[in-house]
Amino acid sequence: MDTVSADELRSMINRLKRAQGQIGGIVRMMEEGRDCADVVTQLAAVHRALGRAGFDVIALNMRECLADPDPARQVDLDELRRLFMSLA
Repeated sequence: MDTVSADELRSMINRLKRAQGQIGGIVRMMEEGRDCADVVTQLAAVHRALGRAGFDVIALNMRECLADPDPARQVDLDELRRLFMSLA
């Protein structure tokens, strides 16, 4: 991800740090015996945040490939499918 701007990188890192904090909160909630519905709600929020971060990484990588294509590296449709499906 050579062409990722500092702002884009900072945004992705902040999103991941928020998810990291949410996971710590979930662990504390479970240790405290909090309601299952509250724990699941927080797990769903972390899942969405991580999914968005993953899609951002893929999208930025695709942008890089389209903006400055490397003839030695062809975009493999199967590889792209696998990456997207790994986030589904």
